[in-house]
Amino acid sequence: MTYTSSAPAIASIGAVTPVASAIAAFKSLATDEQLGLLWVLYDNMGRAITPAAPGAARLQFAEGLLAQVRAMVPSEQLQFMRDLVERKSTPATRAYGVLTNNTKLAFWYQLAEAMRAGAVIAVPDYYKLGSDAVAVFGQISKLDFNQQITVLRQAVVSMGVDPIS
Repeated sequence: MTYTSSAPAIASIGAVTPVASAIAAFKSLATDEQLGLLWVLYDNMGRAITPAAPGAARLQFAEGLLAQVRAMVPSEQLQFMRDLVERKSTPATRAYGVLTNNTKLAFWYQLAEAMRAGAVIAVPDYYKLGSDAVAVFGQISKLDFNQQITVLRQAVVSMGVDPIS
């Protein structure tokens, strides 16, 4: 599924940058809308995500977690993703929480690739973003590529639970 949007960007208030506004708008979405929007963003810009994530070569630190997710039944895979968004403390979300920012971005890229390949529960073909998520997508699509990557990185960095903090 590919989205294009002519939806107006949410207005920035004061000194809030378009990137900060997009990040805040993304984080204000419901859990499943965040997951759906992550998929749409990946679907629209996925091939460029990994090269844009310096340090993604450290993905070997996430391989065990990726293998763990692939071994889960589909309902557990979906619950894991929801738990990440909702910052629920589980062994898997804590394992995610210790990853570096760029490794988290690369992890989501690998997760999306596994979804595309059928190794992880995929977003159903009939899924449609809600109007709030479509508006956030429109807001993000108006940003330049580096800003889009920043929004995507910030969206996934705050997920999971850092067991050290």
